[in-house]
Amino acid sequence: MRVGLYPGTFDPIHNGHTDIIGRAVKLVDKLVLGVAINTGKGPMFTLEERVAIVEEAVAPLRSRAEILVQPFEGLTMHFAREVGAGIIVRGLRAVADFEFEFQMTAMNQQLDREIETVFLMADPRHQAIASKLVKEIAVLGGDVTKFVSPSVKDRLLAKAGRH
Repeated sequence: MRVGLYPGTFDPIHNGHTDIIGRAVKLVDKLVLGVAINTGKGPMFTLEERVAIVEEAVAPLRSRAEILVQPFEGLTMHFAREVGAGIIVRGLRAVADFEFEFQMTAMNQQLDREIETVFLMADPRHQAIASKLVKEIAVLGGDVTKFVSPSVKDRLLAKAGRH
């Protein structure tokens, strides 16, 4: 069984994430979505809220592969081993992403050469989307309809005090 891990903070999950997930399930039999605790990033949503939002967002994709949503803390490579992942899925948007991801992949290979990293690019319509920008748009009263699902939009607006 091919197991993949797509780690992220998912604060909140957006259309770029779900596009990558849709592509990743074609590569594996089981995809674990690792929701990083990562309090250092100062997430808008609590861990429990992020897990619930991700569960909701991936429900339509569950017919394509087994998808598990699981919080984790610590090194991604340790979590990958824990869930039996042979592949780590990463999304790329721009050259700046590539430089960071290239360095991260090189370090991860030093930790475990048996786990491969696969880079996927979202559909061009979703490549510029970043959770940080989506949150900022919502907080400042902009329309996030193009960037997130309707349920994520409702939660985001409520959290931003705009709903």
